[in-house]
Amino acid sequence: MRAMSTQQEFGAGGDQGRVLLDVADGIGRITIDRPERRNAMSFAIMGGLRDAVAAARADDAVRVVVLTGAGEIAFCSGADLGNIGDDDETAHDARRLLADLFRDLWRLGKPTIARVRGLALAGGLGIALACDIVVASEDAAFAAPEVAVGLWPYMITVPMLRSMPPKVALELAMTGRRVDAAEALRLGFVSRVVPVDALDATVDGIAADLATKSPLVLRLAAGERLDHLTQDSIPLAGHAIECRLYAENPAKMFLPSPGKLARFALPAATEGVRIDTGVREGDTI
Repeated sequence: MRAMSTQQEFGAGGDQGRVLLDVADGIGRITIDRPERRNAMSFAIMGGLRDAVAAARADDAVRVVVLTGAGEIAFCSGADLGNIGDDDETAHDARRLLADLFRDLWRLGKPTIARVRGLALAGGLGIALACDIVVASEDAAFAAPEVAVGLWPYMITVPMLRSMPPKVALELAMTGRRVDAAEALRLGFVSRVVPVDALDATVDGIAADLATKSPLVLRLAAGERLDHLTQDSIPLAGHAIECRLYAENPAKMFLPSPGKLARFALPAATEGVRIDTGVREGDTI
């Protein structure tokens, strides 16, 4: 039985959903609480996640963070497209907010565990992979399905590349196919796969063990460390967010109509990035 915990609530609540932060025994549990929408991310949810991570970072009583979704169907099914809208500026704002959340998790300075039950799709996959440890139930499934609606998973490419070989990440992004928990374990982006009825006990055990370790050592090992790949990938993802794509239909800016050329402009801040995209200012794609 878990000890009594303190709870904070973030987000708008209601139809927009909310994010909960429960703290007990050195563990901060962040829950996306929108099960009726498969824990899809509205602007309120994304903002609430950032606020919850910031609160966990500021709370000295929190030594480990567990991130999960409410209910049994989904960890997080990605962005709520109906809430975010389909105009290009709003979509950019949503992607930028998601990228900021990834940075928050990587710079938290405390170990993070994704407790994955059910679906982890699109941005939900990115959030899981942005955690240091991913524990999944046997019925979990993972995918980056954006390509099916004419988008490229720019933001989640960054945590994907941190978590699996580049060729695997590229294949999953290009096909959008769904990966079950067993395959995810083989591919290496899931740390453990356990029966559904053992999920909570396994996560609690790992978190309790990490809570006994030196916070300084864990901060150096996880929270404050951005490895070489991540340092390169974050600016690259920023290019995708800041780029200006001009197509006949801005709502389909990442999927120009046949015969149309979309103009791609890189901001000055891209200078010095070590990953070469092969695209230059003024190039057409």
